[in-house]
Amino acid sequence: MNEAVRVTAWVRGRVQEVGFRWFTRANALRIGELTGFAVNLGDGRVQVVAEGPKERCDALLEWLRTGDTPGRVDGVTEIWDTPRGGYDGFEIR
Repeated sequence: MNEAVRVTAWVRGRVQEVGFRWFTRANALRIGELTGFAVNLGDGRVQVVAEGPKERCDALLEWLRTGDTPGRVDGVTEIWDTPRGGYDGFEIR
């Protein structure tokens, strides 16, 4: 069973002003069945919230950690939760 989940990830490194949110959205759309958003935080991190099937959230998280991301990722911290819904696609905020 591949139940729907929510993952919130905080990405540290040189991830602002390098197109990171745009690439995150593009990869979420490529993976498919994901809704949520990517937003720059005031401390230099990018927060990514994704909801969808667990295997697809795992795929996005794996890309954030090891994929060909713009900039430089120094680390990713995530928490898992139940989906809350209310997202219309995957957006950049």
